[in-house]
Amino acid sequence: MSFYEKYSEVKHTSFETLFSTISHEDVQHAIHKPTLNEFDFLTLLSPAAEAFVEEMSQKAQQVTRKYFGHVMQLFAPLYISDYCVNRCEYCGFSVNHDFPRRKLTLLEIEEEGKAIAKTGIQNLLLVTGESRQHVSIPYLKESISVLKKYFSTIAIEIQPLKTEEYQDLVEFGVDGLTVHQETYNEEIYKQLHVKGPKRNYAYRLDTPERGCCAGMRTVYIGALLGLDDWRKEAFFTGLHAQYLQQMYSKTEIGIAFPRMRPHLGEFQPAVDVTDQNLVQIILATRLFLPKAGMTLSTRERPAFREKLIHFGITKMSAASSTAVGGYTNKQESHSQFEISDERSVDEVVTTLKKYGYVPICREATAL
Repeated sequence: MSFYEKYSEVKHTSFETLFSTISHEDVQHAIHKPTLNEFDFLTLLSPAAEAFVEEMSQKAQQVTRKYFGHVMQLFAPLYISDYCVNRCEYCGFSVNHDFPRRKLTLLEIEEEGKAIAKTGIQNLLLVTGESRQHVSIPYLKESISVLKKYFSTIAIEIQPLKTEEYQDLVEFGVDGLTVHQETYNEEIYKQLHVKGPKRNYAYRLDTPERGCCAGMRTVYIGALLGLDDWRKEAFFTGLHAQYLQQMYSKTEIGIAFPRMRPHLGEFQPAVDVTDQNLVQIILATRLFLPKAGMTLSTRERPAFREKLIHFGITKMSAASSTAVGGYTNKQESHSQFEISDERSVDEVVTTLKKYGYVPICREATAL
């Protein structure tokens, strides 16, 4: 069995019909249940739940403190290649965009690693465009070998691999995997992924599971919010995370909540996901999946990130660059997307401490 079977069972659900039957009493009942089922989760994502955001936030804070305390993990992404063979309409690295592509040498990777390590960050997310020709397993191993000198944990966000390839990287020191489905709507997925191996919806959907089978300590998933109805995307993401938790209890399963940001190209998101919408997604997800890690990136502006850390977020990026070589040479690189929070690691740490959180820059272990 894979999650695709579960997805196939519920993908034709009439969400609008279900939402029309949900009352305020249903929302209040769901908020105060100790364990939520799928319908409870959908209830908290419904239009009716918009009137109960404050009540949901109070419960979400209690749940987060119970399982994660006041700890906030910090990490940084490191882009080492922007070559990509996929044509994805929403992405700045899409193969149809004409800009000078880069792939870092091992010396350049070491310089980037040193620059990040000087900020105090010890948890690294290694990111590439999706091109096996330019980012081979041997190249990844050589890169990881260099970076292991500076970081206590290294996760990857690269092209989907086979289980045995993930196993090879785990044995070499990789302990985390991040992979975004982008959109769970299979039809929209095919429309947006015009060319390349990423067009294979089911293979992409099963990628997190292959990472779990390979022994990854952490696996993070997520949808790129704005490509389809956000309530549906949040619901399928939550079901996917629940499935992985149930099947792979030894792996820490987490969720990221990226919203569309400006990038090279003219693509405009189909759905406007407002700040209020994102808050509701995070709160509902926390109550449905109390033990799941939840990541917030520098896509969001500083003031809003400060607000969201109280609602269930357990992991944040800081002082990020989304450009290849962007930590040592900010002028010559092309970013995958624009960031909104450009504060330094020290500034983020100071803010977290102001709110009573303990920023952890070194070891991202499950709590």
